[in-house]
Amino acid sequence: MSPENVAVAVDAWIDPSDAYAGVVGDDPHGFWLDAGADALDGWSWLGIGRPEPDPDAVAAVDLSRSMPRTDEAGPFRGGWVGWATYEAGAAAAAAPTVPGDEPERWWLRVDEFLAFDHARRRVWAWAPTRERAGRLAATADRRRPDAAPPVEPAASVARSRHLPSEYGELVERCRDHIREGDAYLLCLTTRFDVGGSIDARAVHRRLRASSPSHHGGFVRAGGTALVSATPERFLTVTDGVVRTHPIKGTRPRAVDPVEDRRLADELRADPKERAENVMIVDLMRNDLARVCAPGTVTVERLLDVESYPAVHQLVSTIAGSLAGGTTLGSLLAAAFPAGSMTGAPKLSAMTILRELEEAPRGVFSGCFGWVGDDGGADLAMVIRSVVVHPEGAYVGAGGGITWHSRPEAEVREVGWKARAPLAAIGAVLPPGW
Repeated sequence: MSPENVAVAVDAWIDPSDAYAGVVGDDPHGFWLDAGADALDGWSWLGIGRPEPDPDAVAAVDLSRSMPRTDEAGPFRGGWVGWATYEAGAAAAAAPTVPGDEPERWWLRVDEFLAFDHARRRVWAWAPTRERAGRLAATADRRRPDAAPPVEPAASVARSRHLPSEYGELVERCRDHIREGDAYLLCLTTRFDVGGSIDARAVHRRLRASSPSHHGGFVRAGGTALVSATPERFLTVTDGVVRTHPIKGTRPRAVDPVEDRRLADELRADPKERAENVMIVDLMRNDLARVCAPGTVTVERLLDVESYPAVHQLVSTIAGSLAGGTTLGSLLAAAFPAGSMTGAPKLSAMTILRELEEAPRGVFSGCFGWVGDDGGADLAMVIRSVVVHPEGAYVGAGGGITWHSRPEAEVREVGWKARAPLAAIGAVLPPGW
């Protein structure tokens, strides 16, 4: 962190949605890392960055340091906001890839931004000098309420990369590989595309309203924008301790409370879902052990059900103390792409999935978030997301395939996951999904 970086308190609480238009507007390099609509805890950050010309500078950040800090103004005090695509991680792991259209490592250098403490209802303006932070605080105080989510356009039908029957056949091919011993878990994905001119901010407003999440986000890269309502934190680093939070196991929500509880209980008890989650926990323990001090990797929680507006999810948490000198690049080399989006063994799984999917994943199933100058980081998985580009938008979705997977159930799960992001574009699933 630059020694001049300072925080100035904004006089009164402002919701991030009331500050965004006045502070960021339509800047092509704006960002909003969002704790969710009406959040009661966590942090949000928004501002404008400048494209980082040297992604290796971000990779070189030492994450193993324990830095003196004042937590009052938040864990992020300046650094970078951006993403890494699935292909960036797969290629670094020597897996075959199909090139995508987005920049594989896109980082914005961020020095001036607003930090929102939802629990304490306080807002801080960060900048390299107190004078600049004060000007940003004054700008934030001139709030411009975000428009309510616009009325959804007439629903179009998304184009699917695979027909439901084709995806079912790929599930069976995954099971063939598992039977042959090539892998024991494969995260098979597909994509849904919508063409035309799409307003990324309108998509963000709709998705934020329909699917609030503790790690949502909106990041622009010129003509491309990532709109995310992800529920999955990938890697968090605080004072040299890294945590990962894999999600494996999904059920839809139900309107009836009794049925909703039944679905959550069913997810918690399902042998296939539990086995899938435990496999990824084991994989991530192994990944973190490559960069953590011996004997420090632990499972802090196992098989917890977390509930979101559209789905119930089965979540676990693994933690470890990073070995001295561990950089962001070495942590990502050990753990990215996330095992929850590849399967296991990881290299074999990625190789098989390249053969089966035959197309790029792009930002979907990559990661996004912030990396601090001081060695902190918070990166989330790119799932339950929309990528808006000049020709339209796409939504990726998939699921973990084990020997016990049933094609029809896997097709249904993909539909559950893609429905809300597609609705935010004004699109519906093709027939059969």
